[in-house]
Amino acid sequence: MFRKLVVASALALASVSAFAADCAVTVNSTDQMTFDTQDVKISKSCKSFTVELVHTGKLPKAVMGHNWVLTKTADMQPVASDGMKAGEANHYLQPDDARVIAHTKLVGGGEKDSVTFDVSKLSADEQYSFFCSFPGHIAMMKGTVTLVD
Repeated sequence: MFRKLVVASALALASVSAFAADCAVTVNSTDQMTFDTQDVKISKSCKSFTVELVHTGKLPKAVMGHNWVLTKTADMQPVASDGMKAGEANHYLQPDDARVIAHTKLVGGGEKDSVTFDVSKLSADEQYSFFCSFPGHIAMMKGTVTLVD
């Protein structure tokens, strides 16, 4: 009986550790204007969520820079359009844009950045999207974020 209890406790501990790892995702981006992930699912049990953006290409950010931007789906295109005016120095995002829930900085080939945000900012009743705000990239570099559980 004691042995079964120890094994059950070890399994429970392992599942907690694995579950904690679910509060993060790595998204790879390329010189071909792609993200390797089109759908991010976030558990309601996560207090915070971390996205690591990795640019696996070789081109510099002035030519093929990428970022990861989270907004409500309805705000996606307006945020990207306004971001073009903000320029590269502002990561193609208007400074302090209230519509942006979270974003990484703009990265070039071989670089990475991450962002951690408060999951309580998301609502199960809302639709969310992520995208790259580098001019023109939103057409191919976008996906959905869904609150689950």
